[in-house]
Amino acid sequence: MSETPPGIDPGPVGRFFAGHVPGGDVPLSFELISGGRSNLTYLVRGGGREWVLRRPPLGHVLPTAHDMSREHRVLAALADTDVPAPRPFALCEDTEVNGAPFYVMSHCPGVVLHEALPEGFAEDSASRRRISLVLVDTLVRLHAVDWRAVGLEGFGRPEGYLERQVRRWSQQWERSKTRELAEVDELIRRLGQALPESGAATIVHGDYRLGNIALAPDDTGRVRAIFDWEMSTLGDPLADLGYSLIYWAQESDPPEMRTGFMNVTAQRGFLSRAELVETYAKRSGRDVAAVDFYTVLALYKLAVISEGIYARYLKGKTVGEGFENYTDQAPHLARRALAIADASLDPALRS
Repeated sequence: MSETPPGIDPGPVGRFFAGHVPGGDVPLSFELISGGRSNLTYLVRGGGREWVLRRPPLGHVLPTAHDMSREHRVLAALADTDVPAPRPFALCEDTEVNGAPFYVMSHCPGVVLHEALPEGFAEDSASRRRISLVLVDTLVRLHAVDWRAVGLEGFGRPEGYLERQVRRWSQQWERSKTRELAEVDELIRRLGQALPESGAATIVHGDYRLGNIALAPDDTGRVRAIFDWEMSTLGDPLADLGYSLIYWAQESDPPEMRTGFMNVTAQRGFLSRAELVETYAKRSGRDVAAVDFYTVLALYKLAVISEGIYARYLKGKTVGEGFENYTDQAPHLARRALAIADASLDPALRS
């Protein structure tokens, strides 16, 4: 059996599986799934079955972040809706078991697009267009869920959501920063004075993007599951739209934006960012006039998250590879956000 990765105490976790997870009373193996830069995700195998275990990072956990019970709760609420998401099986809040809370959910394998299209997948423009449309359609379906009817009353505080987002992430910045960045301070100021009026509240995923979606291997127009619900809440649905846009490059972008994971959507056939916004507006019926604010807000949040990841790396509290590249992430993202704000039609965002 391969060596157990950091973050898993196999004996107590195995006993928890035996007592709480259907089919879990078998010898287990654990494998860290690559890709996550915040919560840790493991593939668990045993008795011919597969599950996924999620737990917080090993150190430098910020207040209100990495709440396993919230992830478990929203997945349980969505289990009988038409929103594709993993099905949760068990939640362990006893830190004596594994040093931190964790939960177990179904394994939903599929095609997750990172830095390139897999060979033989979405090779023509029509297939790539279907990926674009299903990204929007799935988001519209999520935002259409009646959160009261599925038991999410009290899951978040929709009133004042945007103001709290700006304030909360500024507090996270103060706790995470490894250096002073005037660009982040300027973003906080501008976002605070440009708050738009939110529409009706919905479930907000909080990290909605192509890299958190598993597509069916045989159908680019079908989503098998949406992953990474750690930032989900109740609030302004356009926050999800803005967040998806910051991960979406297009053919007309300069070369520095068409690199890494963003290179995928810059290929012919994928919708442009403006087309994504237009499609969402048409299919959801929502006013998207303030989309620049939500895009700037998303980049600001991502800058703070990136700094937190870099801070954990400096403290030696990360598991995996590539964290040394995060040193320039926060400044780069903050400058990108300010460029969008400077070009916005909203004078409060520009000034």
